Amino acid sequence: MVGAVRAVTTAEGHPGLHRFDGLDVSRLSPAVVLDLQIATAEALDPALLGVVRNRLTVDVPAVIEGDYLTPAAAALAVREGAAAGREVRAVFLHEGDPHRIAANYACREPDSGDQSERAEVSASYSHWLARQAALHALPVVDARPWGTLTPRIRQALRGGPPV
Repeated sequence: MVGAVRAVTTAEGHPGLHRFDGLDVSRLSPAVVLDLQIATAEALDPALLGVVRNRLTVDVPAVIEGDYLTPAAAALAVREGAAAGREVRAVFLHEGDPHRIAANYACREPDSGDQSERAEVSASYSHWLARQAALHALPVVDARPWGTLTPRIRQALRGGPPV
């Protein structure tokens, strides 16, 4: 979603969506990149809520996913859905191990070289999402093991104990 929204906005009109414009991320510390990523995600909240509000007008199930969805926006979407008599649910997947994330990047993007700092940012962002989800009473499910992910997500959405 971030790419689509950035494509139809300008840095002048929506500076929060263009925080990475012109930056050489490789020169920034992981902490700075994390702060920029969180700020970008929060700037996208109105767009996410616009999508949810649109989906509430039709009786067709939908899944909205992405790494820039914040727990604050998801919690608001759940409340707005309930107010409209519709069911909106949210779950956040968590992978907090930067080594596993780096290995995943290496498999997906073998020509990109060492991505340990990117993986560090991704793990930190996942921890931030998990903390924020807990603050909003939204379920967080560990991404691994993958083989049991689907039933664990279903259980979390039913409000049951972790599987």
